[in-house]
Parts: sequence; C-alpha cells; structure tokens
Amino acid sequence: MTTSTPTVGALLRTWRERRGISQLELAGRAGSSSRHISFIETGRSRPGEELLLRLADRLDVPVRERNSLLLAAGYAPRYAQTALDDPSMATLREGIERLLTGYEPYPALVVDAVYNVVAANRGILMLLDGLPEHLLTPPLNAMRITLHPEGLAPRIRNLTEWRGHLLAQMERQIALARSEPLRTLYEEVSSYPVAERPDGGEPEEPVPYIALPLVIEHDGRLLSFVSSIATFNTPMDVTVAELAIETMLPADPATVKYLRSLGD
Repeated sequence: MTTSTPTVGALLRTWRERRGISQLELAGRAGSSSRHISFIETGRSRPGEELLLRLADRLDVPVRERNSLLLAAGYAPRYAQTALDDPSMATLREGIERLLTGYEPYPALVVDAVYNVVAANRGILMLLDGLPEHLLTPPLNAMRITLHPEGLAPRIRNLTEWRGHLLAQMERQIALARSEPLRTLYEEVSSYPVAERPDGGEPEEPVPYIALPLVIEHDGRLLSFVSSIATFNTPMDVTVAELAIETMLPADPATVKYLRSLGD
C-alpha cells in the first residue's frame, strides 16, 4: 500500500476553501491572477516561493503549515522549530518570565498549541493548590486541568458557561488549523462529565462584567476573572508562533482586594 502526499495545489485549495475565499479574491489580495491561482491548484503551474508565502500569509496559514506548503512545492522549509530550552531562546524565556512575574499577584500563564503549560506565575499556582498529583504531572495541560472533574471544574461556579466558552475556542482553532493533537485533546476534555451545582452556580451578588468571567472558588472565597490572550507578532519560528500568553484580570473589586492582600 502507498500513501499519496497532498500536492501544493491541493493544500492551497484546502486552505482557501477553509477560509471561504474565492480564487479571484485570493488573487487580488496576493497581487496575482485568478487564472494563475487556478493553475496552481490544479497542478498546471508551480508557484514561486515568494508567491506561495504571500498566498499563505493572505490565507492566514499557521507558520507550521507554511513549511508544509513549501515542502509540497519542492522548497526548503522557511521557519525553524526551536525548543524553548535551546540557548538561542534565552532572551525569549527571560522576557516571558519577566512578563509573568510583573503581572503578579494576578494569574498569568503561557501555553503551546495544544494548551500544554510552558510557564506560569504564582497567581496560577495559587489557583491550582490542592489539585491531585496526576493532573499536575508535566506536561501540565491547561484545558485538562480546568475541565477535568478532579481539576478546577468543581470549583468553577459558572462551569457550564465557561466550559462552553473553552470548547468553542478549541473548535475555532481546530477549524483554522490542521491539528490532530488538538482535536484529540478536544475529544477528551469535551467528554468529561459535568456535574450540576445545587446552588445553580450564580454568585450571590451579580456584578456587571465587561466579558464572560471565570467565577471560581478559592480558599472559601469567590474570585472572578476575565481573560485575555496575546500571541507574538510576525513570528519566524514555529515554536514561538504557537505560544499564547493568557492573563487573567480581576473582574470585581473583591478579587482585586484579595489578590493584593496576598502580595503584602
């Protein structure tokens, strides 16, 4: 039995259709012609390296998959994939550490493309206090820790809403990138049972939040956070491109007061 490798044209067509863009629209964005795009997709024309990278950019193809496009067209990969513990990544590691430490006492962490935690500050460690060892054994996975019935899930007061938010986030990522590991993780965490809270899961005194909050119990207190996610701009390395920095901003005065008291 033989396994056929997708051609560059087939891969390009898949990404174009996934983005819902016509050949004419893609051609206009990339400074080409719809005829040329059609020839590339049908295998009648081989795209130049720079045009291929420009098409990938206009289609927002993930950096890892841009290497796949280049290889399929007969070119060498353009983007390296450097381990975070490589000496060349020392400046990046230091910058991430300074960012996370500077955000304390508020929680912040850095995850990779499948939500494995690569760095976290003391605010995150506070929230993980008391979790079972099997969930804290490296590599820690943020989705697994959050949604597992032995993880943070029983502490989350608005679990139904927060779980729905996280699963929808993963669904969008799966739709944007060909990632079997991410799909496997999604199938795992989406299958976890969800226990109903007897109190309905609502805080006693509703707060007018600016975004869907994570409402979580900690040490007998109710803490509320809204999260933001940042990525590196114009990355030239697969590892860096797949990192995401999540910071959790206190969503009410009580949470601010409690977290600041921990730093005193």
